[in-house]
Amino acid sequence: MMNILLYDHTFEGFLTAVFEAYEFKLKQVKIVKEALQTEQLFAQTRKVFTQAPKAERVYQKLKSLIGDLGLHRMLYTFLSEDEDIETHLWAVVQYALDHPQRKIIQDFSHPSVLKLSQYEQMVHREKHRMEAFVRFRLTLDGIYYAEIEPDFNVLPVIAKHFKDRYQDQKWMIFDHKRTYGIYYDLHKVELVEMKFANHLNKQEGLEMLVKDEKLYQHLWQTYFKKTTIQARKNSRLHIQHVPKRYWKYLTEKFVV
Repeated sequence: MMNILLYDHTFEGFLTAVFEAYEFKLKQVKIVKEALQTEQLFAQTRKVFTQAPKAERVYQKLKSLIGDLGLHRMLYTFLSEDEDIETHLWAVVQYALDHPQRKIIQDFSHPSVLKLSQYEQMVHREKHRMEAFVRFRLTLDGIYYAEIEPDFNVLPVIAKHFKDRYQDQKWMIFDHKRTYGIYYDLHKVELVEMKFANHLNKQEGLEMLVKDEKLYQHLWQTYFKKTTIQARKNSRLHIQHVPKRYWKYLTEKFVV
């Protein structure tokens, strides 16, 4: 009989599910996000409650088996939010525990090990795009605010970049797609959640900005236009490097 373990969408929750699969010696295990649960015949469903000590034990065990590189790939795979990530992550965990003497994380003949590498590359590209495309606007309360909608859940892995780069400014980056953000208060970065009834339109958004911010945006847009050499303009290449799905949050693309 299939044993379905439901967890709370967190990486710590996934690791807790791994611990309990071995703790209770479960066979034919499938780990599933709780919100994606579906009724299945001939399956035993078990809800996993995230427990930091259990997750930490699994984390340390995996670190000894697959190293920092392997854990890095597992985390980036998790952040991809693909529907099949638990299947591949669980397969890699089993492979590592069953063959502790092998350097399994480089064994691309194993389909799930290969998948982890592919997920890592996709999330890594999105991470660098967000680090390049984030545009801050100064709000009335002195916080630099930016909005993004990345393809993958990259906020956790871009926080360090912006903390190092903007150490002397309070800032927040909000992911509209996932309705949470990261906030830096000059000391530490924290996760924040916000719920909006609907998206603010451009005019409502401008009312939250300081008096001169609209002028700065206009100057940036003018600079962008003046530095674009029409004779050398390559729209196809531009879209390849800056996909249109990012344009609505780029200051230089705003219509003034």
